[in-house]
Amino acid sequence: MMQRQAPLYARLEAYIASKGLRSTTQRRCIADAFFSGPRHLTIEELLARVREQDPQIGYATVYRTLKLFAECGLAAERDFGDGRTRYELSDESNEHHHDHLICLVCGKIIEFHNEKIEALQIKVADKLGFRIERHNHEIYGSCASCVASEAR
Repeated sequence: MMQRQAPLYARLEAYIASKGLRSTTQRRCIADAFFSGPRHLTIEELLARVREQDPQIGYATVYRTLKLFAECGLAAERDFGDGRTRYELSDESNEHHHDHLICLVCGKIIEFHNEKIEALQIKVADKLGFRIERHNHEIYGSCASCVASEAR
């Protein structure tokens, strides 16, 4: 376990204990794959990663474990409009907020953070008397590679 992931495991263990659940080898294997893996994983992608370590882990176990991660605030579900739910570390678990650019041609997902956009969102909300609890900012279009391919 990497040092920066230690708080994620501690939070998960505390949540599991608070719900009266057991910390199983399979849950730890799924946590290892999720916490160290690429961002924006589908259940099927995470299942493939997990089965490299333990071929006995099933789809339902990965599904339930991801739902558990989301319940305790470690994972965020993302729907980018293609009918596939993806999971990534939540902003609070990841320690940095980010937004997304989603390519409608190839499906590439690019994360970005821009302080000016964040400040503008706060300014707009303040002006309208709105208290922000959380937000997702997604921009859909074509990535640079797909734009370049169209130009050929």
